[in-house]
Amino acid sequence: MTAAPVTPDAADARDAAASGLFAADLALALRLADAADAVTMARFDAADLEIDVKPDATHVTEADLATERAIRAILGSERPDDGIFGEEYGAEGSTHRQWIIDPIDGTANYLKGIPMWATLIALAVDGVPQVGVVSQPALGRRWWGATGSGAWTATDAGPRRLGVSSVDTLAEASISFQSIQQWDEVGRLDQLVALTRTVWRDRGYGDAWPYMLLAEGRLEFVAEFGVKEYDIAPMFPIIAEAGGRVTAIDGSASLADRSVLATNGALHDAFLGAVARAEGTAP
Repeated sequence: MTAAPVTPDAADARDAAASGLFAADLALALRLADAADAVTMARFDAADLEIDVKPDATHVTEADLATERAIRAILGSERPDDGIFGEEYGAEGSTHRQWIIDPIDGTANYLKGIPMWATLIALAVDGVPQVGVVSQPALGRRWWGATGSGAWTATDAGPRRLGVSSVDTLAEASISFQSIQQWDEVGRLDQLVALTRTVWRDRGYGDAWPYMLLAEGRLEFVAEFGVKEYDIAPMFPIIAEAGGRVTAIDGSASLADRSVLATNGALHDAFLGAVARAEGTAP
């Protein structure tokens, strides 16, 4: 069976979120993750899991739907004036303070019984993610962060503060490209191959986990395409508070082209340049 989740208890959560403008929101986000974990783990690897196909040809399970409903119910009770944007039930309410939810990021893994999936929870204020939680209960992992409160992960010994690596040369960098298919679909496969020739190590870890490995200082680069807000929102405050940087693949702050490039910060410009040179848009 899967590992029991390692999650912060109430005291741990208060200690790690005791200061900062968004302390109360972060504490709530951690409780939302607790509720989500209970729903997702109850149906993970179930032989009778109900699975449907959405109009966009992606899969959705009963657990995706039930998890988002559970999160929405808590927010409706505790933050009735806040808006919600979830993958399964869309957007409603205010966009000034908006909770952005992906109940199961990695549904394809979830329905196959592969433990590489997570619940993503973020609070955006005027479109800027300020609070983020990534909970990966099948692996017993959770990460969280908020502007001004640092970025953290849960361990058996209590919360541990996150920090990106100090690697500052491409030749020493370890990268995750998410999937070859993604890069091929957007006509950037040659760029990916060229990039892999400049770095120390490349792997396609996939979904939320490589972003958290980046925040832990274990990777220097994660990039992907076709992302929605709910796929990436919590990564912004977690990675930023860990000392990293997140932009679109062209370096802009917009997700308009649905791409994302996350790095340890020290190598961000170098990676932008390497990708651009591979595309032929830079000398």
